[in-house]
Order: sequence, then C-alpha cells, then structure tokens
Amino acid sequence: MILPEFKAFPRTGRVLGVDWGAKRTGIAVSDEARNFFFAREPIIASKTGTSIAKQIAELAKSENVVGIIFGLPLYSDGNESETTKLVRACATETCTYIDLPVAFIEENLTSVFAQEEMGKVRISDIKQKLDSESARLILENAIALLNRLK
Repeated sequence: MILPEFKAFPRTGRVLGVDWGAKRTGIAVSDEARNFFFAREPIIASKTGTSIAKQIAELAKSENVVGIIFGLPLYSDGNESETTKLVRACATETCTYIDLPVAFIEENLTSVFAQEEMGKVRISDIKQKLDSESARLILENAIALLNRLK
C-alpha cells in the first residue's frame, strides 16, 4: 500500500531502498536496527518479461523487510517529471505483488553524492554500483528523516 504520508512508515524492522531506473534499479537494505545500510546488486531490466516491480517485491520478501522506500526524482522546483511518474507507477505495481507499506522520499542529487562517496573508481564500477549506492543513500536519508519525526 502506498502511504499517504512518510511519517506513517513503520518505525522498526528492515527496510528496502529503491533507486528506480529504466534499465538498472539500485537496491539497498537496512539491518533490523536500521543502523547499517547495505547496497545490493542492482535489478537489471529483464528481457524475459519479469517486471522490475515484481523483482522488487520478490527481493523484499527474501530480505524480510517491513517496508519499501522509493527515491522520488523531482525537478529542483518540486515539480514532477516523466521519470517521477514512472517511479510512482513502479511503486504502485510493486504493491500488487506484495502487501507492504511503500513510501517516497525526494532523491535529488543522490547519484552525485553516491559517486563522490565511491571515490576514484573505474568507469565500469561506477556503472555497476552507482545505482545501488544511490539506493543506499536514499535509504539512509529516509531513516534519518523517520528518526527525526519520532
């Protein structure tokens, strides 16, 4: 279920973070106490027809999470882009495969910050790891926000 507001998100348990991409979707997961955040292998758009949303739902089940947070790309003025609509559609579809709360958090500049944190690495590493590092930052920011809302 898509939560109407972020503060309704569960306060305890493992959480999945998602940085949606049409070709590669970054994934991260927290530990149970939400002190540590781990980038996972990204989900690659399937040529077999399995949707990204279904793969997210399957991963959420296998990681035993209590909720999912999607990074929401917005323009700097707060308006939504075409990509924003695709992220929302993916989140809505994910809810058809799994009954978990889903929330959104603004994700502007997470890829820039993730690349800075990665430091000097090969271009191939950036392509393979940047999306999940961005998902890790999305998740870390979301948990920090939840902790401030207590």
